[in-house]
Amino acid sequence: MDAGVFGNRSNSVRVAAVYSMTSNSNPSRKAAPTGGPALEEARLRQQAIGVKLRHMFDEVVNEPVPDEFLDILRRADERPDGGA
Repeated sequence: MDAGVFGNRSNSVRVAAVYSMTSNSNPSRKAAPTGGPALEEARLRQQAIGVKLRHMFDEVVNEPVPDEFLDILRRADERPDGGA
């Protein structure tokens, strides 16, 4: 299966942008009235976790598919009854 099936897109720009947002928190900034510093810190942690999870997901998606699995899929597609 070629890389074009899932798209050969790079999320490095998006990851860098979100990481930049999460790593450049300004401690002298006034806390938002709707949550305070603890809530802001929790949001930043969630964003950082999200960035790392998206990065891991992209790595898995871009891994090559084993030839044995591709053979199974080809045989299933070739069946006249649709593989049922």
